[in-house]
Amino acid sequence: MDHFVNTREESAARHKPSLHVALVNSPSELLAAQQLRWRIFADELGARLPSRTAGVDHDLYDPFCDHLIVRDEDSGCIVGTYRILSPDGAAAIGSYYSESEFDLTRFTNLRSRMVEVGRSCIDADYRTGATIALLWAGLARYMQDNGHEYLIGCASIGMRDGGHNAVGIYNRVAEAHLAPAEYHVFPRYPLPLDRISPAEKPEVPPLVKGYLRAGAWICGEPAWDPDFNTADLLIMLPMSRVSDRYSRHFVERQI
Repeated sequence: MDHFVNTREESAARHKPSLHVALVNSPSELLAAQQLRWRIFADELGARLPSRTAGVDHDLYDPFCDHLIVRDEDSGCIVGTYRILSPDGAAAIGSYYSESEFDLTRFTNLRSRMVEVGRSCIDADYRTGATIALLWAGLARYMQDNGHEYLIGCASIGMRDGGHNAVGIYNRVAEAHLAPAEYHVFPRYPLPLDRISPAEKPEVPPLVKGYLRAGAWICGEPAWDPDFNTADLLIMLPMSRVSDRYSRHFVERQI
């Protein structure tokens, strides 16, 4: 599953850390990012990860991906990460990760220009706007520098409440942010929307709000991911839809 969204927001760190975003450039950095993913997804959220090594979240897609990390320069710790699958990487492995959850047939003509993000997470002590903004900046720079035109990923919403919040979020965001029909995807394991009552006041994750404000679309109904016990929305952000304000805010940050 792709965790395009932080799972939840925590209190800000007690001090203002010195943070830096960059792509992984060594095996030790990649390992640290994978260990962070394990701590968040397995230890914190109870996900069943298909990893061969306890304490390290890795799968067959990792070697084909670029990995974006945020490091606390004071402690040297990696505190945030995104996994990025480029068009060449997807072609080499034969699919995008989200194809395990969705039929992406209608994206066929976009594949040479489409990047998928996944496994995004932030350490609990660093779940602040500053860390999120740095990950966005690194991702925006990656897209710009490589000339990629479309960004996709799964926005993951926890199901511990039985899915009521997830259904409420879908009903709310689909009204204003549903993609054109030519970009609709179809979940392989659909969430039974008609059997789950929506939350009256759904809590939309902050990163989802950010992407929607930047111009992203929801590409169809959510899929259920049993391993992570989440409802996943496939989100697409055409870079041509990113507003000038968002472009300046993220791309022009110091990276």
